[in-house]
Amino acid sequence: MRKLLILTVVSLWGFISLPATADEIQLQDNPPERYVVVKGDTLWDIAGRFLKQPWRWPEIWGMNREQIKDPHWIYPGDVIVLDKSGATPQLRLLKGKKHDATERETPPGTVKLSPKVRIEEAHAGAIPSISPADIEPFLSKPLVTSEAGLAKSPYIVAAEEGRVILGTGNKAYVRGIKARDGAFWQIYRAGKALVDPDSGETLGYEAIYLGDATVTQAGEPATIVITKAVQEINTGDRLLPPPDQVFNTYVPHAPEKAIKGRIISVYGGVAEAGQNAIVTLSKGSRDGLEKGNVLALYRHGDTVTALDGEKESIKLPDERYGLVFIFRTFDRVSYALTVQANRPVKILDVVQTP
Repeated sequence: MRKLLILTVVSLWGFISLPATADEIQLQDNPPERYVVVKGDTLWDIAGRFLKQPWRWPEIWGMNREQIKDPHWIYPGDVIVLDKSGATPQLRLLKGKKHDATERETPPGTVKLSPKVRIEEAHAGAIPSISPADIEPFLSKPLVTSEAGLAKSPYIVAAEEGRVILGTGNKAYVRGIKARDGAFWQIYRAGKALVDPDSGETLGYEAIYLGDATVTQAGEPATIVITKAVQEINTGDRLLPPPDQVFNTYVPHAPEKAIKGRIISVYGGVAEAGQNAIVTLSKGSRDGLEKGNVLALYRHGDTVTALDGEKESIKLPDERYGLVFIFRTFDRVSYALTVQANRPVKILDVVQTP
């Protein structure tokens, strides 16, 4: 017999400090009374079916901070029921088939043959916050470093047969790799400085991901074979070990405090992009951002001159036009996915707590 789990809204004081607001949770104009979760859904998609403000998802479930960071309790086949009988909307979860963890164990003797960033949920098969396919290439790359971040890393000193440009399948020789350092590496080139447009402060340096390599012979120099090249690789390019990073799904939620920053780059080197673009923000974990945070996008208002003869400068208001979802943070910058945008996303646009 299926078990009906009723989750009631509880006080979030002491758990989450969402931005102070007196407004009620805004439901969609015609929210479903119930929704059956299907494979391919995300928490963001489901939240948007019920709420006009998807980042307020934790409030309607009454989640504490640990539940926000580990929300793996919704699976395909589950039924979400909207209860509007009380003063505050609530959601109930009707569990579908039993989710047996033993069915998802890796068979003994399984061997991992190549490095890969692992996108894992606390319980396999649970609904993720956003589509992993949209962000997987960015979980370990691009990389933000200090000014000297790559200077001491192993580097390519020469290529086979005197090649100048290297690609997939080519052999190269690297100085600085020790036998204990492992066989799998990522190749980077020093990129541009990431500068805060408001303070002029350099927040870090973006390293450009070029490809992957495997050590085939230890030594000084070591011999590598390039197993993947997304850009041309040259002598002097640097190698770093791939991070063994796990992407833990977070429930969409607003930051704990008021945060305001800017878009300082759009991934791919373009000046503007649309929905599902990857953007770099001028705020990071030091400023209070964490994975799962949702920020509102604003177009920075222009400054115009008044026509009253006094030549007074007037700052036009910033105009809100979308939302971004933080999926990777560094100390002073963050990477985000544009989950909503009704106009082009541009460098220098404002992001702030919704």
